[in-house]
Amino acid sequence: MRIQVTLTEQLQDYIADVSLSEPPVLRELREETSRLDQRNMQIPPEQGQFLSVLLRAIGAKRTLEVGVFTGYSLLSTALTLPEDGRVTACDISEEWAGVARRYCARAGVEHKVDFRIGDARQSVAALAEEEGAAGSFDFIFLDADKEGYETYYEHGLTLLRPGGLLVADNVLWSGRVIDESVQDDETRALRAFNAKLAKDERIHLSMLPFADGLTFAVKR
Repeated sequence: MRIQVTLTEQLQDYIADVSLSEPPVLRELREETSRLDQRNMQIPPEQGQFLSVLLRAIGAKRTLEVGVFTGYSLLSTALTLPEDGRVTACDISEEWAGVARRYCARAGVEHKVDFRIGDARQSVAALAEEEGAAGSFDFIFLDADKEGYETYYEHGLTLLRPGGLLVADNVLWSGRVIDESVQDDETRALRAFNAKLAKDERIHLSMLPFADGLTFAVKR
């Protein structure tokens, strides 16, 4: 039996009232980003807090983020990591990374962030070849171009330690993944990515209909 709860606006407000604790610097970043045309690329604050809880639960110290945008999830991560923690942040846009840098500096966590600007496929591939990088990451968050997800995932499995967690965002793609009339490159890439992970015996897998769909993959 399937039980589905549709969140009304009132329920969403209730969840925020009893659960959400958003630091002022994150709220300011979210509000600045909300004025941009690309604002739909920003994760909701509940998702940022959820990622923070996950990082605390697994005791993460070294993380990788592929797709930064203006930095809401990145800043959530940097604020959560211990003082000797490190997040490697890959994005193609120096403009968006500049916003993320500014807010990391305001929050006093810029020393925890290693920005890699350029094609994320190349950045992640180079990272996987760095001495000591393989098997050293605790957590990876994928939220970049969907055609690159499979590449990021494969390099990510190299970088993750056993028991490390990879989270992929937007895997339901506003429902387009089940609409066969939609055949654009990003949607097709997400369908292939989801199907691949469903059969991958290198991971323990779970997909949840949270936000725009999140996949959780723990490296065996």
